[in-house]
Amino acid sequence: MKKQVLNIFTVIALCTAVVGCKKAKEANTSEAEAAAVSESTTQKYVANVTESTIEWKGFKPTGTHNGTVAIESGVFHVDNGTLQSGTFLIDMTSINAIDVEGDQKKNLEAHLKGTVEGKEGDFFDVTKFPSGAFEITGTQAAEAGKTMLSGNLALKGNKHNVTFPVTITTEGDFITITSDAFSIDRTKWGINYGSKTIFDNLGDKFINDEMELKITVKAKKA
Repeated sequence: MKKQVLNIFTVIALCTAVVGCKKAKEANTSEAEAAAVSESTTQKYVANVTESTIEWKGFKPTGTHNGTVAIESGVFHVDNGTLQSGTFLIDMTSINAIDVEGDQKKNLEAHLKGTVEGKEGDFFDVTKFPSGAFEITGTQAAEAGKTMLSGNLALKGNKHNVTFPVTITTEGDFITITSDAFSIDRTKWGINYGSKTIFDNLGDKFINDEMELKITVKAKKA
């Protein structure tokens, strides 16, 4: 019996370790920097918005929610296969929750957009801030063929520089930028709803400050 109990606790410990390892690393965050500038000889690429997206995941004590946000537009400059500069806009009005359905989906999306009557301005307040943006400030080669991408992320009227690993691939006239999953502290962008570091007496009704993102942008040579 003791051996069985020990085995059970061993399994639980291993499962906890695996889940912990899967947690996305927080992006290095700092003050906004000057955007990267490209030489006139670089090749221009334009984002294909139908094949580009941002996946998001939010956490709370009772579980998680996840979904997508659409890329509105984007332009990048590449020199001999190396990403030099670029900017893409984020359509915050397109926030989509994919883990729920029906009224629950409708209500969650409205709350995230900040359009619920009586709770206007919650979370991303898309009526006032319908677009977000990311502008590249620099790139640096990393291990395993990855690139550390730095850029200013603008959300809800706030801008901070974040650095995270991406994989950049080119095929014919196309370039694809795919990030590893990474997390940001949403309160640094003024997204404070349900944060126990901002508000007291939330009990277990809080929402984690860490928000996970994964960016995929596909662009075609102009």
